[in-house]
Amino acid sequence: MERPLPGQIDGRPAQVFDLEQPRFKGMPIHESHQPGYFYSLHRRHSDAIRNGIKGARTGSSGVIVAMEHSGTHIDALCHQAVDLAFYQGVPAEESIVHGGYAQYGVEQIGPIVARGVLLDVARYRGVKSLVTGDVVDAAELQAVAAAQQVEIEPGDVVLVRTGNDLVWDDPDRYLPGPGMDGSASRWLASLGIKATGADTMAWDAIGLWDAELDMELPGHATFLVEHGIYIIENLYLKALSDAEAWISTFVCTPLKFMGATGSMVSPIAIVAEELGVGI
Repeated sequence: MERPLPGQIDGRPAQVFDLEQPRFKGMPIHESHQPGYFYSLHRRHSDAIRNGIKGARTGSSGVIVAMEHSGTHIDALCHQAVDLAFYQGVPAEESIVHGGYAQYGVEQIGPIVARGVLLDVARYRGVKSLVTGDVVDAAELQAVAAAQQVEIEPGDVVLVRTGNDLVWDDPDRYLPGPGMDGSASRWLASLGIKATGADTMAWDAIGLWDAELDMELPGHATFLVEHGIYIIENLYLKALSDAEAWISTFVCTPLKFMGATGSMVSPIAIVAEELGVGI
């Protein structure tokens, strides 16, 4: 699944990396987001012939049924609450209107165009992929950044690669996977980043209890509730890693689902070839 696409930006040769995982029935879905994803043809080309439509041209279309948090997706700030409150203390239950949220719905994110920083933990450890139970902490992320000679700046989008993206076609291996602990999230949040993401189902190490925040999935509370930082999950990062493209221009455009807690996305990373940096 090698998917860098050649192109030019301002006359400069560039590579465009597709960071979305393919969507199909049976792909990995977290239990809380079942039934996940389903696609079915609704109108077939042969239907036009049976219905007596004149001419040689025919059309076909299908129906998609999907949870917001299926496949590669972004979490809106209303996705998580602590003590029934969103970011900046907005009451969660009082924000519900017309079946969605009036505050912090995914339509309020807007297009993200930012400096992307890839932290390749799998490469740093010298393995193809971390495995279930492996946990990444702040100290390791700092060591990876130092080894790659990159600095994280305010407004960046930080992408963490564990190698879990290699087993997207194996839900039993992909779902439990590796993940980050609370210290990793707190460190990144302290740097003032705009968003973060990983090639895992939940960013956080699933099932790991954070004593400081007294909860599981502490990164979701740290990023979404405390700091207003977006999380992008189920990214495909191998091609970006193979190119050693630690710095890129990251582009992500959430769909405007009014009041929704997240959106399926198809992010890209753009890298100028001769400079080895983002556009």
